[in-house]
Amino acid sequence: MAATVVSLATSLTAAVVPSSFSSSSSFVFTKLWSAPCLRITFSVSPFSYSRGGGKLMAHSLARATLGLTQPANIDAPKIAISAKEIDVAEWKGDILAVGVTEKDMTKDDSKRFENSLLKKLDAKLGGHLSEASSEEDFTGKPGQSLVLRLPGLGSKRIGLIGLGQSATNTYAFRNFGEAIAAAAKTAQACNVGIVLASTGSTANESKLNTASAIASGTVLGTYEDNRYKSDSKKPVLKSVDILGFGTGPELEKKLKYAEDVSSAIIFGKELVNSPANVLTPAVLAEEATKIASTYSDVLSATILNAEQCKELKMGSYLGVAAASANPPHFIHLCYKPPSGPIKAKLALVGKGLTFDSGGYNIKTGPGCCIELMKFDMGGSAAVLGAAKAIGQVKPPGVEVHFIVAACENMISGTGMRPGDILTASNGKTIEVNNTDAEGRLTLADALVYACNQGAEKIIDLATLTGACVVALGPSIAVFRTLFTTSKLMSSSVSKTLSCWLIKLGVFTPSDELANEVFAAAEASGEKLWRMPMEESYWESMKSGVADMVNTGGRQGGAITAALFLKQFVDEKVQWMHIDIAGPVWNEKKRAATGFGIQTLVEWVQQHSS
Repeated sequence: MAATVVSLATSLTAAVVPSSFSSSSSFVFTKLWSAPCLRITFSVSPFSYSRGGGKLMAHSLARATLGLTQPANIDAPKIAISAKEIDVAEWKGDILAVGVTEKDMTKDDSKRFENSLLKKLDAKLGGHLSEASSEEDFTGKPGQSLVLRLPGLGSKRIGLIGLGQSATNTYAFRNFGEAIAAAAKTAQACNVGIVLASTGSTANESKLNTASAIASGTVLGTYEDNRYKSDSKKPVLKSVDILGFGTGPELEKKLKYAEDVSSAIIFGKELVNSPANVLTPAVLAEEATKIASTYSDVLSATILNAEQCKELKMGSYLGVAAASANPPHFIHLCYKPPSGPIKAKLALVGKGLTFDSGGYNIKTGPGCCIELMKFDMGGSAAVLGAAKAIGQVKPPGVEVHFIVAACENMISGTGMRPGDILTASNGKTIEVNNTDAEGRLTLADALVYACNQGAEKIIDLATLTGACVVALGPSIAVFRTLFTTSKLMSSSVSKTLSCWLIKLGVFTPSDELANEVFAAAEASGEKLWRMPMEESYWESMKSGVADMVNTGGRQGGAITAALFLKQFVDEKVQWMHIDIAGPVWNEKKRAATGFGIQTLVEWVQQHSS
């Protein structure tokens, strides 16, 4: 195989991207021991672009400088996360944030708290906390917050943050951390103390996971991507003290893990947020190379150009890339632990369309979201974010391949047309009946490549389908398998939920792999839904002149997309496809979410010896 192996100490050559391009979204981990306090310092350095004197290929010049836009080089905000064991009433700072469930807010006949911690704090505050919570109708529901400036405590303010009926999982506690960050931002607080009104007889491992989730949520909630704004405000929050969770090496390890994953999530967010005139396939490849360079003790990078992909017979991938002035870059990072035997070989494959116009089947009309198609590389952001975290965590006993077929889907005289036939690297032929079903064409060759690396298990992530109401086709009912009951829903409810479900659709023929990934997702606080792979739907994917077509129509579109990808995975390999078309983007915030990164890292950790 002809390949360009990039030096781990250097970036791509200046002929590919500007040599001065620099990017790091890293957290600096510093231990400052002062018993009984554990201090972790989080430093977020944004992905940045600085123009320099390196040569740039002529066909890339217009795209790289379009609009004269480049991310600002913003000073890195720092948040010091500390675990302390002190009397919360004596804690000194701007806000003491108390996480409360609806049960914690129960009051006696005299309208005083029954919860011991709240009762103690209320006594210090002369009963004003219970009085204000009643007047403001604060009941502890999720999303509720009440911040008061009252004398009597060591802190300037006290805040009650609602956790709902109960808070028992990573998702709830990460949201709690994000709510604290929002409250701190509103109050312009520099330092925050965090405590739960009830911890009960919670096991030590559960406490560690809870503290980690709160820390991660607070950091992610504080971070804002302001690189493309002419005037951006710096975060005010400087320190967070987590109270009541103990101290020691176990907690240190857990907070360090939260640091690494939060760093990776922020990196992934920044990749997705970056517009297509900045984040070209070449720039995405260079970002991947820098990850390998930063963690060169465990990561190596191989970047293939179009000619090298042609030698590997990647006709499906190259067909998509053919119309763009920005050439394709096939990215392969390989993680190997610093020592010890390899017990598992895994591969993570991410869709890497840095922009998707739809090609000749151009995206038009309401809901086409062409203006958001910079996020069509969300799968690659998740994979490269996971690579960054794995490079920091360094799990033993597992080899991991991170693979991205990066390109653009554009329109030109050199581009693929509806009716063209492409030949993938495993020899299978594909009749293109829709140029806007391009992601699966790039993934086809990427999956073949992953299998050729000897991977035993593969997960691919892609913003693949827009199928919603007709996602499941005419003959499969929906079950709410993650809820407490699994009742067959009415047709109208099924359609409504399927529109949401498909945004988080998980497809795999392997029950073992499904169980692994769902366990990882639960630990990460990310929600996935397993969808059916109805083999009878493959009939709609058959071509009269080739082995298959690339899309089978709207009904069951997400299922037929998964069945298409299955054609490019070795039968001996366990494989899963995750469609992240919905959760990759937060429409309310109009920004990327970093979805999938934490689940991928947890899954790799499961296979670590």
